[in-house]
Amino acid sequence: MATMPDLKYTFDHRKQRAKLWNQIAGYLFISPWLIGFFGFTLIPILASLYFSFTRYDLFSAPKFTGLSNFAQMLADPVFWKSMSVTFYYALVSVPLRLIFALIVAMLFHRKAKFLRFYQTVYYLPSVVGGSIAVAVMWRRLFMADGALNAALGFLGIHTTTSWIGNPRTAIWTLIILAVWQFGSSMLIFLAGLKQIPDSYYEAAEIDGANGRQKFFKITIPHLTSVILFNLVMQLINGFTVFTQAYVVSGGTGDPMNSTLVYALYVYKKAFEYNQMGYGSAMAWVMVVIIGLLTALIFKSSAFWVYYETKEESR
Repeated sequence: MATMPDLKYTFDHRKQRAKLWNQIAGYLFISPWLIGFFGFTLIPILASLYFSFTRYDLFSAPKFTGLSNFAQMLADPVFWKSMSVTFYYALVSVPLRLIFALIVAMLFHRKAKFLRFYQTVYYLPSVVGGSIAVAVMWRRLFMADGALNAALGFLGIHTTTSWIGNPRTAIWTLIILAVWQFGSSMLIFLAGLKQIPDSYYEAAEIDGANGRQKFFKITIPHLTSVILFNLVMQLINGFTVFTQAYVVSGGTGDPMNSTLVYALYVYKKAFEYNQMGYGSAMAWVMVVIIGLLTALIFKSSAFWVYYETKEESR
């Protein structure tokens, strides 16, 4: 007959074993994510950091060269050209996209028939806009014999300009494509607009405020936190754009490197010229730039982002 200590030992042993199996089961369930994170995110990130200090051509062993890749960038005119193209693209397309998204969100905020249908239609470009098929269609749209010139000819404006072949207009084809994909920002703005109490607008109307005053004194201050989120996310997307530029320019960044965005140049260096070390160094430079810009935006948010809870605590 088992004694009381033996029964207690058996019970504790079973309890510990059950706890162990629960832990093992938990790790098994999250193992797909862990494999993906370590195998396709963390390890490649650390490997690219190491390669950035090496000369590596994908076919031979990497050779440590210190900061030579970063020094080479300073003397690379194409590097500075891709940097300027990317900054121009991001600093023009991001504000335009947010402005259009806010305008459409305010229109949808008013109750109207078929509202859900229109929201879906306007959101679709954000879903399909980054696809290869849309980029190919966009390339055809702005060619010399494309639909845009055909539409202009129908209006009496006859031109044989290839908008993607002109160095002055090629980057604008990418900017317009980016602005067209404002659906995700629009939905976030729309959610923010729904959180603003109607009583604020009613009180403003009683005080005699007009539409412009209500927009700048009520709507914008209460949307600043949403603007901050959209600004950071869209800025990151702007600086890392690749697919659209690759397809529209035919993978070259032409004409005259006017569409050679930074990510496209990283791809060309790493996989076309087999300079993986140099490409990895370029990628880490962009990581630092995006990190600094994001930190600057968050630092400045203390001066322009309105938080109602913070105001109430004062």
